[in-house]
Amino acid sequence: MRFFRKAPAFRHVLAAAVVTAAIAAVAGAGTTATAAPSSTGSTGSTASTASTASTASTAELKTVPFEVSGELPIYPKALWRNGSSGADVRKVEARLVQLKLLTKQYQDDSFGTMTRAAVKKFQTAHGIPPLGYVDQNTWTKLTAATHEPTQTELFPPAPVVDGKKLDQRCATGVALCIDKTSRKLRYVVDGVVKMTMDVRFGAQKTATREGGFTVGWKSIDHVSKLYDSKMPYAMFFSGGQAVHYSSDFAARGYAGASHGCVNVRDLTKIKSLFAQVHVGDKVIVYRS
Repeated sequence: MRFFRKAPAFRHVLAAAVVTAAIAAVAGAGTTATAAPSSTGSTGSTASTASTASTASTAELKTVPFEVSGELPIYPKALWRNGSSGADVRKVEARLVQLKLLTKQYQDDSFGTMTRAAVKKFQTAHGIPPLGYVDQNTWTKLTAATHEPTQTELFPPAPVVDGKKLDQRCATGVALCIDKTSRKLRYVVDGVVKMTMDVRFGAQKTATREGGFTVGWKSIDHVSKLYDSKMPYAMFFSGGQAVHYSSDFAARGYAGASHGCVNVRDLTKIKSLFAQVHVGDKVIVYRS
């Protein structure tokens, strides 16, 4: 009877012993598996491990443009790179413009994606790793391939219309040069006025924003969800503000106003302008 009373306790002890043995066996197997292979009878395992290591090592190798010290690639120091700005950047851009690697539109003192792309083209053409920034080697070769930019090349004169200069920002590249004083929009390409049209602006409470912008997107038959009004041939440049045709402007002239957009009343001209303007072109809204 005592045996049967003690049986449950015995079973617990036995179960614990079995579990302990199992854990020890698993641990031993793990140790055996991770241990370095012995020299006897392990040639295949060693070769397999070496092959795996070699594959991993090859996968981790990266092509670097310059020498490697230890495990770190040594890249040349950047003089000007993406995000740099200032007069020196303008000089770099002016030289790239001379080589027709960059359009005047992007000669703006700011090292952006277009300048970076132009630098990479120059580096590729001159046997330099295309890092996309200007290091001393790139600068040396760029100065050798170009001449010192003149003042006019650095700061092209603003177009003069009716005896008045347009905004300086309209002097280079493609720009919708919009003068709130004269109420004119001028389509300017590399300092040459290609097209002029009458425009009107937002009322006092919905004023058209002033400053330098770019065309963000275009919509040929846009309808405003906010005002439920048609905005055909719309070229958006600042949030919901856009240059577009206005039938109201065509009918009432300056007796009315927009909700902030730049209205054009000449349908033929706005159609032509819409076809020529591209996303990314400058939009300069200013007062003369």
